[in-house]
Amino acid sequence: MVRPSEAGYTLLILMVFISVMTVALAIALPVLETQGWREKEEELLFRGRQYVEAVRLYADKNPGQYPKSIEELVKGRYLRKAFPEPMTREGKWNLILLPAQAGELGAPGPKAPAARGKASRSRPAKKGEEPEDAGDFAAAEGEPSSLTQVMVVPEKLLSSVDNPRIIGVVSPSGRKSFFIYDKNESYDTWLFFFGRTPGQNPEIIRFGAPLK
Repeated sequence: MVRPSEAGYTLLILMVFISVMTVALAIALPVLETQGWREKEEELLFRGRQYVEAVRLYADKNPGQYPKSIEELVKGRYLRKAFPEPMTREGKWNLILLPAQAGELGAPGPKAPAARGKASRSRPAKKGEEPEDAGDFAAAEGEPSSLTQVMVVPEKLLSSVDNPRIIGVVSPSGRKSFFIYDKNESYDTWLFFFGRTPGQNPEIIRFGAPLK
């Protein structure tokens, strides 16, 4: 038979244990959540660069042309698979297109010492830093350089665009990022597109808005 004093002591120990665990979880959960988002940011950087590399390969093989869909990149084996967007549940990208007036906004750039190897994993920049290999996106000969505007359209609305010319992808999430990427601090401004010049962020024209 358990004495009342022993039962009370056991209950006290249990209450202390629960209190300690509650405090520990309250401390650990935000840390784990932050770590999870940082891992997603690294995945976003990696997947975005996969699309940039795929568009580059497509443009190299088809001079002056750009893919009209993600499926075209996959079927042509420029992209291993259609990587989903990692920052939202839907997993759908916003696509970056050359605007209708791209001929006026940009022309083939001069030959530049751009890194044109395969896209690789690399950590995003910490606060106040630039990405380690930002030069991977520098414009080279024949690429659409010096664009002052790019058009961004949700993947599900691509069929509404006449003659789309896909040059990259961007997350639809407006959440503030933990890292700064090319001077941008929200995921919907982390632009991954073929021919991007590091440090030069073009104006984003949302689908349906008039070009200025």
